Amino acid sequence: MLTKPDKNIVGNQKDKASGKREKFVQLAESRTVNAIKAIRVIGKLGNKSAYEFGDADVKKIIGALNREIEALKARLTSSGAKETVDFKL
Repeated sequence: MLTKPDKNIVGNQKDKASGKREKFVQLAESRTVNAIKAIRVIGKLGNKSAYEFGDADVKKIIGALNREIEALKARLTSSGAKETVDFKL
């Protein structure tokens, strides 16, 4: 004999999923804004009158950021990726 699912259980699952979605949106927006601000701060290093740097330095910085973007893509599209932060000029 088939029974109908309990409406309370189904409702609780929807509420839980909705809460997870809200938390994701809140954190994603906040963290993305922080990441953009951090990238803009790094961009201020491009002031040649205040700092001395070469093309190799620029390539290392951009390479490190690109690697992290690729790792971010991997984490968001599949399961697991390394979470280490390693950067040196």
